[in-house]
Amino acid sequence: MSDSPLATALTAENLQQASQQAQALRVELRKAVIGQDLVIDDVLTALIAGGHVLLEGVPGLGKTLLVRALARCFGGDFARIQFTPDLMPSDVTGHAVYDLQTEQFKLRKGPLFTHLLLADEINRAPAKTQAALLEAMQERQVTLEGEALPIGQPFMVLATQNPIEQEGTYPLPEAELDRFMLKVRMDYPDALQELDMVREVTRSSKADMLEVQPLRTVLHAEDVVRMQQIASDLPLDEQVLDYAVRLARATRSWPGLAIGAGPRASIALVRGARARALLRGGEFVTPDDIKGCALAVLRHRVRIAPELDIDGLEVDQVLQQLLDQIAAPRQ
Repeated sequence: MSDSPLATALTAENLQQASQQAQALRVELRKAVIGQDLVIDDVLTALIAGGHVLLEGVPGLGKTLLVRALARCFGGDFARIQFTPDLMPSDVTGHAVYDLQTEQFKLRKGPLFTHLLLADEINRAPAKTQAALLEAMQERQVTLEGEALPIGQPFMVLATQNPIEQEGTYPLPEAELDRFMLKVRMDYPDALQELDMVREVTRSSKADMLEVQPLRTVLHAEDVVRMQQIASDLPLDEQVLDYAVRLARATRSWPGLAIGAGPRASIALVRGARARALLRGGEFVTPDDIKGCALAVLRHRVRIAPELDIDGLEVDQVLQQLLDQIAAPRQ
């Protein structure tokens, strides 16, 4: 068990309460974001696991709405940064301002100091500004004028990028991609879901989006931290742990993959699986929990071989073959 002051003993009652809160969060989010149930589950997985998410999808699918709805549902602070080519690192982290009255410099914290940070179109900013996020994402702190300032918990970065429009963008380097626990792809909803969405949105007073005001606040920031603690203590069989490590290691020598995933992928698989187990109300982690988050954990950490890329194969197809062929432990 953790020695954290917010640590909660893993009892059946605490586990049930945390699981009910996670499921209530899911129900509320589905009211606002229609037709993206798998994406909602992936984002909640990252929230419970204490990770960050890279959301990829064409404009208009509700990426910003999802983040605003999530912040609304847990009463957390929410900040949005529109990444542009002229955005400076200090625009993200904050800077020192000279106060004429006191004749001293004062630190003005940037939008990074929040619970949920939406980094919109992250690949539109140059590498220096992208790197300003690195310390915050990894260390949960920001260094301003030589002073290390902690970021409150929970802290989650949800960065978006458009997969189609590449003109004027700066691809994220591997070191930064690896900081994102999950890369989630947001696709078009199916016909019935799109009908539901259009019906709801056209009832809304806003032009082309759903309201988040009617959503209930089902838990608070400290409840999320407690949920993360309970998830991290969920029992995990040694065979299931071994399965997660075998999957990550297999990517390093798998035919069709030029670059495999590092040890951070194994860690993300285990953390994600524990979060998924809590979200479904399970008392322990199963191999299916590992498999359920494997594509989102691995797709941005591997690189497809050039010859398969030319043939039109996608990284998800190669990873699916790997998941189908690596034997999962029998329960």
